[in-house]
Amino acid sequence: MTILQALDRYYDRMAARGEAEEAGTSREKIGLCVCIASDGAVSEIIDLHERSGRKAQPRLLAVPAAVKRTVAILPNRLWDKTAYALGRTAGAGSRTGQEHAAFKALHRDLLAGTNDPGLVALLRFIETWDPADLDRFPHALAALDANVVFRLGDERAFLHEREAARTLLAGAVASTSAQIGTTCLVTGTTASAARLHPTIKGVAGAQSSGAALVSFNLDAFTSNGKVQGDNAPVSEAAAARYGEALNRMLDRGSPNRLARSIGDATVVFWADITEAVKEHAARATEDWFAAMLDPPPSDAGEAAKIGDRLDQVARGRPVAEAIPDVVPGTRFHVLGLAPNAARLSVRYWLDDSFESFAIRLAAHHAALRIEPLSKDWGGAPSIARLLVKTTALGEKFENIPPLLAGEVARAVLGGGPYPRTWLAAIVTRLRAGDRPTGWHAAALRAGLTRGSLSTGDIPVSLAKDDPHPAYQLGRLFAALETAQRLALGRVNATIRDRYFGAASATPAGVFPLLLRGAQSHVGKLRKEGKDGWIEREIAEIVAHLPSSLPRSLRLEAQGRFAIGYYHQREAQFAGRPALKAQVEAEADAGTEGENGDV
Repeated sequence: MTILQALDRYYDRMAARGEAEEAGTSREKIGLCVCIASDGAVSEIIDLHERSGRKAQPRLLAVPAAVKRTVAILPNRLWDKTAYALGRTAGAGSRTGQEHAAFKALHRDLLAGTNDPGLVALLRFIETWDPADLDRFPHALAALDANVVFRLGDERAFLHEREAARTLLAGAVASTSAQIGTTCLVTGTTASAARLHPTIKGVAGAQSSGAALVSFNLDAFTSNGKVQGDNAPVSEAAAARYGEALNRMLDRGSPNRLARSIGDATVVFWADITEAVKEHAARATEDWFAAMLDPPPSDAGEAAKIGDRLDQVARGRPVAEAIPDVVPGTRFHVLGLAPNAARLSVRYWLDDSFESFAIRLAAHHAALRIEPLSKDWGGAPSIARLLVKTTALGEKFENIPPLLAGEVARAVLGGGPYPRTWLAAIVTRLRAGDRPTGWHAAALRAGLTRGSLSTGDIPVSLAKDDPHPAYQLGRLFAALETAQRLALGRVNATIRDRYFGAASATPAGVFPLLLRGAQSHVGKLRKEGKDGWIEREIAEIVAHLPSSLPRSLRLEAQGRFAIGYYHQREAQFAGRPALKAQVEAEADAGTEGENGDV
């Protein structure tokens, strides 16, 4: 099923819920309502902004479908921004006079001959209104460039909602429609093709005025001399339906939209309605998908519940048993959209059964399993929260590389291997000075277990007999660091701060130096008659190493090194909670104390 066909079907769900807008309308952000008297005079201008937290948001209203503007001056019918409707703008406004004149000319033609009191009042308004009169309404001046609708006096309905206006607009649209029928690629019916497809709003980073999902703006994109929409004929009705469906899913707060973008991709998702899958089941399926893909970070109980469901699925329990309210065979769709100037790019489009998506998310959850859990790691987080830790500048979501985000999302949702670039990004952060934590180990384990160059099973918890030298070298590095901590206490820079990157990449050149330094640390502890366990731990690890250390470690081996380091550091204090707390407190204390000489 294509994207447009799936969106067209979702429109039917919206219509069944009574949420679909009428044909020929679009939902727009409206900030002001101009109340006009029967003689065209403005009696009041009402601020329609609604408070949402600290910021006032314009109200979303169904209005006559917005025109698509590029550089041309094109007014909307019965509504528009203040530059067109009132002749005032907040900026320099070099074209404001022309825009206002175009708005008046359009409505002179549109309303000519009408006898509806509200439309007659609007006609008189455009003949008598002076843009300077807006100075009488200071609150409106503060909202310049907002969209404006009109109302007759104190009536509740707006002018565009009057029956006479609906009839007038329907006739105007019909007179401009193409008369030559073609086969619609969405519905298969014969109808006039939409010349311009609807504007899509709500994609993070895209133009605030909206962007096109389907468009042809260069000759290279056309064929056989066809113009614009004729290159991919979609009927005007189908175009309006898919545009309405996608715009509603992209609304702020929509349950069909991930709250946080994955990289530069805004993600929407939905289920199909069938004879077996009713509305409530489809909604429950969507809610479960959102929760599994982005567990709530602030609700530990809910996150644990979701993790338990995923564990059950990963162990082979049928999805319908593990996840309540889900009907087997429910068709599910995931669409990731990224900004691309005045257009939208499809980062990924996945169409499969909900069971398939649930199994893949469970496999993702299982791949990230690591023990013991550290304080920074509570399980499988969202893709975005995983990726943000690979960013170099302050862990900001906007700094996530878009291509990396798309590759990881496709791997998680499509069940393919994780990209090697993700593994490289994690290792790079470690080499740049990140303190290895639970999320590093979990993400590295996932990347190695199910990477493009899979290196076999990676232990979930400490594996003292693991045969891989890189894993044992990571363990050894953690034990040597602990010996330094126990012998010297708080230091300016530990061996981890100074040598982690070099030790994980070129062990043969670094570990001889570290082992010589460790002899003095262990000797100091031996003289003081304490912490002999760390000497035995070092000896046990060394016994697992080959006689000749590797001169260099490849990327995958560096990942194993970091996992071995994490496992050893977390597990070596088993049964010694007070000592662990002391060492961790010293590690977190900062830069006071002795120097960090090896």
